[in-house]
Amino acid sequence: MKTRQKSRKKLRYILLGVFLFLFILYWVICYFLVSLALVPSFMEKTEVFETVTETSVEALVHTDDIQNNRNASIAKTNQWLETVEAESLTVTTTDGYQLVGTAFYAEGESHKWVLLLHGYTGWKEELYPLACEYAGQGYNAMVPDMRCSGASEGDFIGMGWTDRLDNLLWLQEILERDPEAQIVIHGQSMGGACALMMSGEELPEAVKAIVSDCAYTDAYSMFAKQMKDWFGLPSFPILDSMNLMLQLRGGYDLKEASALNSVKNADLPVLIIHGEEDDMVPVSMAYELYEAVPTEKELLIIPGAGHAQAVDKDPELYYETVFTFLL
Repeated sequence: MKTRQKSRKKLRYILLGVFLFLFILYWVICYFLVSLALVPSFMEKTEVFETVTETSVEALVHTDDIQNNRNASIAKTNQWLETVEAESLTVTTTDGYQLVGTAFYAEGESHKWVLLLHGYTGWKEELYPLACEYAGQGYNAMVPDMRCSGASEGDFIGMGWTDRLDNLLWLQEILERDPEAQIVIHGQSMGGACALMMSGEELPEAVKAIVSDCAYTDAYSMFAKQMKDWFGLPSFPILDSMNLMLQLRGGYDLKEASALNSVKNADLPVLIIHGEEDDMVPVSMAYELYEAVPTEKELLIIPGAGHAQAVDKDPELYYETVFTFLL
């Protein structure tokens, strides 16, 4: 009898040990998955960065017209960069990170400004072609690297949510330089989602409109879609555990990072743009966002364009729509 009791007790200890080991292993995996998804310096040390890059490429449409338009835009931008007046700037976030940006100044006196916001794992230079086109319409441009991106500091990519508050600092920088500024916020991908998230905040009266290009509805839904593509894992229950880990480590909740909820409180005109063939951020999200906007709004869907390619698929229609909307 005593031998049998000892055996059962030993078995319970073994099972408890196995359970604790698996429990700890599960949370270690979640810890690393958060780093793989939201810490670029960690991503670059692994194959995940290549996977994300490949996924991004797969979300593109590869046609001659898109490539030719892109090449022409880059050439035009490079010429513009040789002559435009520019200033490198830094701001410091409330939690102590230094963010880096570039201000481009229009020729002659102008109070028109655009704040340009880049996408996930991106950097400010990607949006210089947009800054060039805005400059051609007499705009000054403020183009920052958002936290944990490009030359800016940060522990985790903010998915637009922490960035919505960081970018208020760039609005202040604009207003310090030009108290009469009339500001447009124009974002692409994560930057587009961030622009819409900012619409739910109390913005300066100087902000007059928002342009959102290929934005997702919310960060949680975005990661749920990408879990299988990036990691070969189901979103449930791992994504909820990752989200809890992110709250403990990064201080924000993917479920709160919602452009859809924020834009319902917008009191500015909003232009929603999306590529119809976007395989990364489904075009259905553009329709959801558009329907949620309670103010003056417009929707532009570009046929044949993949993720962030609307401007390269049909630049004439893209910029005509943007600048007509902003009149």
